[in-house]
Amino acid sequence: MSRTDVDTGVAERPQAPKAAAKPSRPRPPLSREVVETRILGVLKWVTIAFFLIATLFPFYYMVMLSVRAIEDVALDPGALWPPRGASLNAFGEVLRSVDDGGQGFLIFLRNSAVIALASVAVTLIVSILGAYAISRLQFFGRRQVHFLFLAVYLFPAILLAIPLFVFFTRIGLRGSLFGLILVYVSQIVPVTIHMLRNYFDTIPQGLEEAAALDGASRLTIIRKIALPLAMPAIMATSLFVFMIAWNEFLFALLFLVENRENWTVSLGLSQLAGSIEVSKTTLMAGSVILTIPIIILFFATERLLVEGLTSGAEKG
Repeated sequence: MSRTDVDTGVAERPQAPKAAAKPSRPRPPLSREVVETRILGVLKWVTIAFFLIATLFPFYYMVMLSVRAIEDVALDPGALWPPRGASLNAFGEVLRSVDDGGQGFLIFLRNSAVIALASVAVTLIVSILGAYAISRLQFFGRRQVHFLFLAVYLFPAILLAIPLFVFFTRIGLRGSLFGLILVYVSQIVPVTIHMLRNYFDTIPQGLEEAAALDGASRLTIIRKIALPLAMPAIMATSLFVFMIAWNEFLFALLFLVENRENWTVSLGLSQLAGSIEVSKTTLMAGSVILTIPIIILFFATERLLVEGLTSGAEKG
């Protein structure tokens, strides 16, 4: 027995051998699904960022040009931040009447709003009834009529412009807002009937049959069942028609160019672009005024555009 054992009075216990360290298991290789999910997740945000920049940057630069003085634009046209002397003078010049030294865009905005809203109202009245008839009613030539509506778009607009110009000149409607509304409606109704007909086909017919058994008439079924369920498609169609009527230029140029009091915003903007005396800041201010109503309208109706009101309408 060693001296240490005698001093402590406790025998030293032999230490157990240390367990051998377990070898670390290699990580299993990532599956193809996980790799694709991660790559697509990154590519999704990269794509979204790219399209956001490509969409918002031109509008942002247009706004910056509209609030800068023409002297600053000439010295540094690529500046992305507004200088200290930024002002809204260009917007005032665009909106003032011609008698006050402006461009008279308030009148153009009024004309464009009247044309766009009237085109939406008339187009929806005709398209809803026509699309519902093609979707629900059985009559001779039903499929042929549907394809004949789309056949209108086989011809370019410039081909139809000349006959329409001659016809409206002879009946005395050239130069009037009413004549231009009729042209827009005749051009847009075929495609809107096609859009709404496809949506009416998705509405369960059982709901309408149940209402008919309760004594509801066809117009009551359309008003109380078909229209509420088709509201997302109607809102999307309304926005589509409004944008076409608001931004259209060719027919507005042919029918209204001789009467400045009836010009639309797009026609007035084209005259600014072709004028040497008008500064580019004023032109950019007019472009902003042309764009903002569409942006406001889109965000105001975004919820109805993406909301599916037919989900859960009929239980199986």
